[in-house]
Amino acid sequence: MPFLSWFVSAPLWLHIVAVGAWLGAIGLLAEGLYRRTSAGSEIARKVLHIGAGNVILFAWWLQIPAWVGITASVVFSAIAFLSYRFPILPGINGIGRKSLGTFFYAVSIGILVGWFWSIQQYHHAVLGVLVMTWGDGLAALVGQRFGEHPYKVWDMHKSWEGSFAMLLVSGLVSSLILLSVYGNSWQVWAISLTVALLATGLEAFSKYGIDNLTVPIGSAALSFALTQFLL
Repeated sequence: MPFLSWFVSAPLWLHIVAVGAWLGAIGLLAEGLYRRTSAGSEIARKVLHIGAGNVILFAWWLQIPAWVGITASVVFSAIAFLSYRFPILPGINGIGRKSLGTFFYAVSIGILVGWFWSIQQYHHAVLGVLVMTWGDGLAALVGQRFGEHPYKVWDMHKSWEGSFAMLLVSGLVSSLILLSVYGNSWQVWAISLTVALLATGLEAFSKYGIDNLTVPIGSAALSFALTQFLL
């Protein structure tokens, strides 16, 4: 399509504006859900959690430089950290439990961009971020809505329905990304399943929102290691 071809080759500043507009729209939607509907803070958080993470696809497809992603990570990490002390993002952090999830979320994206952009293995960073955003995000929503078979890890309450959703979505995200890069092979399916199992375990055993750090980095690191070994 002519527009897409033009946009891909457009100046960097236009790419940054487009990404900023997307993040702004997602942020406004999340705050609007919190303030003007009965959706609640947790739904608002998951809308932002899933929607904002998709910017990693823009960064990959448009080849946005690493310094842009790292700078954005630092800025949003600072905002997220301050929001725990001041009412900057009440709809995002007002969830009634101790969690640094939003802070870890921003930090993990910066780490993955800095790591995998430097070695031109962008898809592993994308995989890690999207496993966190889609897998973890949908697992929480499924667990809350359909979690009729709970289990407890330490003092954390989980559900088998939520964990299965995490496994399924993580496997789907991993396979789609790896298939697009490496093509169809048994190794790709095996790597995707292994990554999904790790991500599900990390999500189940994480406290205080640290799964927003362990899930993306662990998933990306395992994906990278296995592709180096098997492909």
